[in-house]
Amino acid sequence: MRKLLFLPSRNLSLTIPMVILAGFMAGLTVNTSGLNQYILPVTILMIYPIMIGIKTEEIFTPSHNKLLLVSLGINFIIIPLLAYLLGTFFLLGDTYLFAGLAIASILPTSNMSIAFTMFARGNVAASIKLTVIGLILGAILAPWYLLLMVGRYLPMDVWATTKLVGLLVLLPLTMGILTHGLLLRRYSRDHFESRIKPYLPAISTWGALYIVFTSISMNAHRVIAEPRLLLMGLLVQVIFYGINYAITIKIGRTFFERKDAIALVYGTALRNLSISVGLAATAFGPHAALMVSLAFLLQGQAAAWFCRLFEKNRILPEKINHAGVGL
Repeated sequence: MRKLLFLPSRNLSLTIPMVILAGFMAGLTVNTSGLNQYILPVTILMIYPIMIGIKTEEIFTPSHNKLLLVSLGINFIIIPLLAYLLGTFFLLGDTYLFAGLAIASILPTSNMSIAFTMFARGNVAASIKLTVIGLILGAILAPWYLLLMVGRYLPMDVWATTKLVGLLVLLPLTMGILTHGLLLRRYSRDHFESRIKPYLPAISTWGALYIVFTSISMNAHRVIAEPRLLLMGLLVQVIFYGINYAITIKIGRTFFERKDAIALVYGTALRNLSISVGLAATAFGPHAALMVSLAFLLQGQAAAWFCRLFEKNRILPEKINHAGVGL
């Protein structure tokens, strides 16, 4: 059972394409629309384990201020603007794909950011702070950003979206904080970190696979009828991630030392796809969730490639000079 539980999370590069293919084939042969009614509860249950162990005390630590401000500028100005430009240029023919891209652009960073920062020997403490603050700000700002970005093209109820974001982010966050406190009353912190915490992302991955499968299966006939839909979505995601990495690497090289630069790259180029796909599916339907599902194909691989590229070529500086230029 343990091997089965960890199988998807340890093989995402293989699991996600297989689930997308399975969803596509299932959608062509059977009616999977009934799965859509379970997306909201599955999303809440998927996000809840990720929130267990989030260190909210990092918010109040007076450190990493320059890194935090720069990451917030990238996450809430540059990346949403990039998504808006790509959406208006490529996706106005299908505004639901535009909505999916917009949602991913305004929900930054995730536990994956912390994990890859650790793998690349970056500033993990700073990455945790960027994750927690970015998550909370994204939850607060998401309805208003969506109104500005796609409100002209799609009917949108800001209050309903605000309540939905609260259900998908703030409720699991509160539940996660309370659960973590209860666990620490019974177990030591070391026991939690070594014996309990490793299971949590694995549990969440199964929920993400359900939503990806559902969104792909419900779009299968549409993709067959309009194959350019899939190709356009993939093209936009490739451009989106490519420009994100180019911008963050350039800023990291110019203004930060290596450990902080790694935290910046992974804290901005990566998006919170777990929450994004659930929000897209429940707020705008399976067509919007399709766009986020395509991002699952790219994000993990892109993060791993950057890690290998950094290790091999040292593209981020060890230190910066007094002029603020990476050496």
